[in-house]
Amino acid sequence: MDFSATRSRRTSKAWREIEALILQIARENPRMGYDKIQGELMKLGFVVDPTTVKNVLRPHRLMPAPQRGRSSWRTFLKHYRQQMIACDFFTVETLQLQTLYVLFFIELGPRRVHLAGCATHPDNAWATQQARQLVWQLDESRIPMCLLIHDRDSKFTTSFDQVFVSEGIDIVQTPFRAPRANAVAERWVRSVRQVCLDHLLILNQGHLTRVLKEYIDYYNVSRPHQGLDQQAPFPRSRCPQGVIRCRDVLGGILHDYYRDAA
Repeated sequence: MDFSATRSRRTSKAWREIEALILQIARENPRMGYDKIQGELMKLGFVVDPTTVKNVLRPHRLMPAPQRGRSSWRTFLKHYRQQMIACDFFTVETLQLQTLYVLFFIELGPRRVHLAGCATHPDNAWATQQARQLVWQLDESRIPMCLLIHDRDSKFTTSFDQVFVSEGIDIVQTPFRAPRANAVAERWVRSVRQVCLDHLLILNQGHLTRVLKEYIDYYNVSRPHQGLDQQAPFPRSRCPQGVIRCRDVLGGILHDYYRDAA
């Protein structure tokens, strides 16, 4: 069927279907040029010249193949997420108005969180030691990681990065002024604030550490995640039978529902 000849045919229902097909092929094959898209259409029995393909893609802001085929940051993260771990700092104010810095790591695939520690002044030696402890933990758990992502915060020093590089883990720094580039870590910070820290008065460093450990244990083992098909990062076996129980978390701020093992 020739859709290149007349303008009237391009207003028909059949043309709208072929236009949708052109957009689908272009989006699913970002390195495919106008001529190749034309060839795919001919395989399906549609005659459309390359200029028509170009005119269809332009209003939808789909660039020609060289530009459209460049890998995006999102594509990069999606491809490597099972082998990538991210880290970041966030701050918490105590009841005495003391600022505490929290360093954490999160595996991008299963979304498991590892608390590195809390400190009032996280200097180079402290951060490097936390990196070593995480590497040991990953090694003992046999969790294969090949990439670490973090922003360009000065607290991530050369010696911090070198701990991971020595274990064969490459460092990926996010672009400047692009917090969404480390979106999984940023989303976890928002979660721990909204669900946990915003409902508590933190007394001191020890108190914050205990609170975060309890929340992370709940987050990793008991909290259903929409992005994981309502499973937890460390999924528990589901018991279809047994008495339903409720466990208070963080003094009743959160509740964990489960069944007694039969």
